[in-house]
Amino acid sequence: MMKMTKYLMASMFAAVIGTSSSLVMADVDAEDFIEEASAKNISEIEAAKLALDKSTYPAVKTFAQKMITEHSANNTELRSLATRKKVELSDDAELTSKAKAAILKQRDGESFDVAYANNQVSAHKDAIEFYKEAAKSKDNDVRTFAVATLPKIQHHLQDAEKLVGELAKSDTVDTTAEKNN
Repeated sequence: MMKMTKYLMASMFAAVIGTSSSLVMADVDAEDFIEEASAKNISEIEAAKLALDKSTYPAVKTFAQKMITEHSANNTELRSLATRKKVELSDDAELTSKAKAAILKQRDGESFDVAYANNQVSAHKDAIEFYKEAAKSKDNDVRTFAVATLPKIQHHLQDAEKLVGELAKSDTVDTTAEKNN
């Protein structure tokens, strides 16, 4: 349980600041993979819920709802893998609250919409690297899960980059933080 808390904190922090939290190891251990992948999903879901609440831009809300739906489905599949591998997963309300607070703090003068979209690009780049490593795992279940999930995450990155471009071109999105404080 403490290990999950550690990975959830690291992943949420990485998603917020856009740095890699991927485990550096020669082979991706099933327990470590499941815990970190679940933490990444929870972080994505919580960030998307915040976007649904804070954003007034329809494209951001559409993207956020897609992230909730698809990362929730991925986490359901991950729970099944965790059960097969006898790995205990937990949701931690305190950590999700910290993730929301961190996302709000990292805006650096950007509107919430712009900060969220930029965060999603960074978070999905990080997730792609993590899943690429997992796709090389000696554990067949981890490898299979990672290979099946990687194209979805790559598509999320494309969607996030498209959203960043849309927001940059939009004159209806306030690009300052004043609107959403």
